[in-house]
Amino acid sequence: MTLRNRSLLNTIAFLSVLLGAIIYTILHVREDLIGSTHSSSLAFLLLGLALIIALGFEFVNGFHDTANAVATVIYSNSLPPTFAVIWSGIWNFIGVLLSSGAVAYTIISLLPIELVLKVGSEAGFSMIFALLLAAVIWNLLTWFFGIPNSSSHTLIGSILGVGLMNQLLMGDSVASGVDWGQALQVFKALIFSPLAGFVIALLCMNLMRVLLPIPTLYQAPKDGKAPPWPMRLLLILTCTGVSFSHGSNDGQKGMGLIMLILIGTVPTAYALNNAVSSKQVEEFTHQAIVVDKILANYGSDTVLSLEDSRAILTKTIQKNHLLPDTIPAMRTMLKLIQVDVGNKTTFREVPVENQTNLRNNLYLLDQNLIHFTHLQADLPKEQEKIIENFESDIVTAIQFIPPWVKVVVAIALGLGTMVGWKRIVVTVGKKIGKHEMSYGQGAVAETVAMTMIQMGNEFHMPISTTHVVTSAIAGTSVGRGNGIQWKTIRNMAMAWVLTLPMSIILSGCLFWLFLKFF
Repeated sequence: MTLRNRSLLNTIAFLSVLLGAIIYTILHVREDLIGSTHSSSLAFLLLGLALIIALGFEFVNGFHDTANAVATVIYSNSLPPTFAVIWSGIWNFIGVLLSSGAVAYTIISLLPIELVLKVGSEAGFSMIFALLLAAVIWNLLTWFFGIPNSSSHTLIGSILGVGLMNQLLMGDSVASGVDWGQALQVFKALIFSPLAGFVIALLCMNLMRVLLPIPTLYQAPKDGKAPPWPMRLLLILTCTGVSFSHGSNDGQKGMGLIMLILIGTVPTAYALNNAVSSKQVEEFTHQAIVVDKILANYGSDTVLSLEDSRAILTKTIQKNHLLPDTIPAMRTMLKLIQVDVGNKTTFREVPVENQTNLRNNLYLLDQNLIHFTHLQADLPKEQEKIIENFESDIVTAIQFIPPWVKVVVAIALGLGTMVGWKRIVVTVGKKIGKHEMSYGQGAVAETVAMTMIQMGNEFHMPISTTHVVTSAIAGTSVGRGNGIQWKTIRNMAMAWVLTLPMSIILSGCLFWLFLKFF
């Protein structure tokens, strides 16, 4: 088969999968929209546009980040380029499908609370469009210049930009801005992972040189010549592992934003998890009563209205500490939730007009219960456990990812993997170390990267595939005794340093612009 015919077949296959994904998405959204009468035509139009941009972000993420997963097998001649990117795309797809969704909602927790509660409003849509477009624009710019850059950093910077601009426009007394406590936890994961990747890869490379003194493993690949079969198998397995890990971690970032979009435009279908069983709903109501009795021991018996309770609980999240009326406000919410859910067998039975309010009430209550368990020093362990179990039930009720959302995100990420990979592969293979990457370096770097990303999944933290792969390759280069190309490292470091301020500025300006437009 000629190169031209092969290229034509690849293009046809790519477009066929893309068309199938579009049809699949339309059918599922249409099915969910049946019977929904609480959103305007404009909202549905914005829903479609926002979904396109969110999936576009995952597509760009695919060819921008996943190139790091296939760089070693392509550069070492372990797999042909076309097969390698298809193979990586498939395992990205599987990783997304099997992901828990916990990382998705960790990302959402960075957003200003008042915008999350009103995501279907003008400000909510402005937030979604601003942070997604800013992330896509910066990712495309760094890809164009062949600079490995973190989509995780870009997205988080975009979220921070929206939060800061929201606070600037609304004032400290109205807006929460950025949850710096949560942001600090995310930053720790993003900063620690590449540093740990570098050190671990350096040590592992030295260990490999001692245990496997085989000269071939430490030589640069020759044109068209594959490595020894054990090393080739290890390189393929680690490429598979990094691709799977990337899908299970990075794919969730788009999922969380898509869920915000769906909740804002079609709350009747997505505000509450209708898959929760009647037994779980019954247990949920019972737990609410128990938690209310626990809280009664730590606060006054002040009776607050629903609106006052919401305002107090929102302010508690914004200020990140308990207020005098936080506990009475939580008890008001608990009693309201008991009324809304107490006589229901499923969340589907909650009246349509109450579903968005119930979700927001649950979200506020969950965030405040977290503050309460962390800040109430004299809380007995058994009571803390009861409250944590109830928090887990709330999470099940409001933090869920429909299967079709996972599928379309997986397709977008997988398709993105299959294009645009060449620029990053050249940088990873030739421009990080002073000498070209060897077979052994590739195997060690990918193994370390796969492990670091899976640790991020375990702790529900976003990890940058780009950062851990490139830092691990730099570590193996130093461990091999070859040193690193400071020019490339300087360019990469500049991209890393610039990513946060540039994405913050981009998303902040776009947020302000969209607020004017909407």
